[in-house]
Amino acid sequence: MKNRVNSNRLSATQGRSSTATMTPAPQKSLGKRAVGVLLKSLLYIVIGAFGLGAGIFSYILNISNGFRHVITPFVKAEDYEPIEIGSLDSFDMSGDTTSSWQDGGHTSVYVDPDHPIKKVKQKDRDVENILVFGIDARGSGEVQSRADAIMIVSIDKKTDTIKLISLMRDTGVTIEGRSKTDKLNHSYTYGGVGLLINTINENFGLDIQRFVMLDFSSSTKVIDAVGGIELEITAGEAKYANMSIEEQNQLLNKNVPYLTHGGYQTLDGIQAVAWSRIRKLDSDYVRSGRQRTLAFALMTKVSSYSTLQQMSLVEDMAGMFETNMTSIDLIRVGSSVLDILDNRTEYRVPADGLFTVQQNPWMMIVDWNRQIPELHQFIWGE
Repeated sequence: MKNRVNSNRLSATQGRSSTATMTPAPQKSLGKRAVGVLLKSLLYIVIGAFGLGAGIFSYILNISNGFRHVITPFVKAEDYEPIEIGSLDSFDMSGDTTSSWQDGGHTSVYVDPDHPIKKVKQKDRDVENILVFGIDARGSGEVQSRADAIMIVSIDKKTDTIKLISLMRDTGVTIEGRSKTDKLNHSYTYGGVGLLINTINENFGLDIQRFVMLDFSSSTKVIDAVGGIELEITAGEAKYANMSIEEQNQLLNKNVPYLTHGGYQTLDGIQAVAWSRIRKLDSDYVRSGRQRTLAFALMTKVSSYSTLQQMSLVEDMAGMFETNMTSIDLIRVGSSVLDILDNRTEYRVPADGLFTVQQNPWMMIVDWNRQIPELHQFIWGE
């Protein structure tokens, strides 16, 4: 097994008054002086506002430096060395537990230097697509795991809309280095976040360069940081969620109460994540819908907070997830999202009617000629 790159940490850096005796003057001079005083006053106000803004900016910058920044290698398309077809066919899926994000019990982003992120030009400067994914690691040492929940957050400044796109983990895709169609979520195991992003971009025609990764522990802590999420669940969902709650209680040494009934209720982090991960009750399609519902519920709660509450929340969340976005990226994206939280829409890939099911191994075979144009229409309006 070749050496893996551990996640790197980005360390935090970073009116005078006077009085005078005025002698009477012609009306024209008084008018000029009045304009001068007004302009000077406006200048002082602007300077004061800028000072306040700079202070807030510095505060946010210091907070964002607390997030776990991951150094991910990038390479230009013309400099990329293709992976030999079939070279990953005998890949060991048992996982690599040699490194972990120890403090806080989180799992590190898996970065493989042999699979850098291919640089892709942003298709529309007013539409930014960011990958948000979770992994199925059951412990902080289980770094080389599968991507479990895969979602694209598309921020459209033209229409002031946030678009959430779930990519089904069992979608059959072409993964560089594999000789046969394979499941999308396996690409993370084979080559880390670089191969996952490249696989998504190349199969779906996207332009993703930035990502945010959450594991079980960090996902639950984000939800707990906002005091839980209000969701409507069924009695059947409560039964299956309790199975996951029991597992998480054992893994994390917690004593989270089980769900006793259906209906509209507030769920804490472990309860909400357990609900969003239910699969055996219905299907993975419904599960991806639960994940989007959870994401929307979280956004709705954050949007109801005051600016000071949101800043306090950001401070509490520092260190709960890993990302390759810089502090400036986080501030830019965060401010864009908060402005348009009320306008949200969602989509799932593959969409209904645009795939067939392969039974052995179970996989969703996509009708690419129809799916890609429909996805691009949803994201860019093409």
